[in-house]
Amino acid sequence: MATIRAAAGPEGTHRGDSHDAVHRHGPSREVQARALWIALVANAALLVVEALGGFAFDSLALLADAAHLLSDVAGLVIAIVAQRLVVRPATSRHSYGFQRSEVLGGQANGLILLAASGWIAYEAIGRLGDPVSVDGGGMLAVAIVGLGVNVASAVLLARASGRSMNMRGAYLHMVVDAVGSVGAIAAGVAVLAFGADWVDPLVSLLIAGLVVWSAWGLLRDATNVMLEAAPGDVDPAAVEAALASDPQVMAVHHTHLWSLASDVTAFSGHVVLAEPQTLHDAQQEGVRLKEMLADRFGISHATLELECHACDFGPELADVVVDGDIDGDGAEGPPGTPPG
Repeated sequence: MATIRAAAGPEGTHRGDSHDAVHRHGPSREVQARALWIALVANAALLVVEALGGFAFDSLALLADAAHLLSDVAGLVIAIVAQRLVVRPATSRHSYGFQRSEVLGGQANGLILLAASGWIAYEAIGRLGDPVSVDGGGMLAVAIVGLGVNVASAVLLARASGRSMNMRGAYLHMVVDAVGSVGAIAAGVAVLAFGADWVDPLVSLLIAGLVVWSAWGLLRDATNVMLEAAPGDVDPAAVEAALASDPQVMAVHHTHLWSLASDVTAFSGHVVLAEPQTLHDAQQEGVRLKEMLADRFGISHATLELECHACDFGPELADVVVDGDIDGDGAEGPPGTPPG
């Protein structure tokens, strides 16, 4: 079959590529790493303050938030390690580099969130039946400081996250902590105003539920990337339609759309050109089509197999090709080969 392949795409080795500059859009890896480090330092300091406050004021809400902060600190460390792996250059054995490290980091953060929510729920249920006296004023002061740190960290990570699942996992930690701080503030007000110590474990249960919800979404999306599902923000049918509507394209088939990492979309497919072309012209068409995919859909890795006719021969011709007789003249080999 006359088949012309476009310039190397995802199936090739990309050891010479700069993934940061060429194959992704949004904040640079350096900006994301800086944001993660700032959030890590701020939350490590807040963890110490909340843990000391929780023990000093007998507040489960503060201890629950501190436990979640511990998961935040661990999650931010994981995110930083994953970020370092992402920028490592590709090798002959890892031709895509280590881009999916950030997806693994997102999965690890989701599991840590689930474990933290289980501990919070266990402690809260025990205290609902036997409320502990809480120092509402001290809890309120610590919770207000925590809210400020959580909101600042969340804003910082949101600005640097782009489409990175690793950054999204770190950002979710901060958002859930901010909500937890709001809950701790509400519990402190309730204790001060009404002596309602039972509000403290109740708020902790609400925090645990929110943690489960955020962790589930993160784990679901990370698993979809590992299973090479199509990214949620790109419609496979729309990509096929855009290629098929090009005046130089007759048909599109055998398409695949997936994510190399949460912020790096890949596509491969067979494209039947409208008329036979030279190798040079076909390659130029392939480059033009890949630029269109990058501009319209943000597809940074595209492999297009360019064909002058569809590769489905049909059963009769397929039998002939298998026998080695391509043109049906009784001779094996290319057209014009003498019989026998």
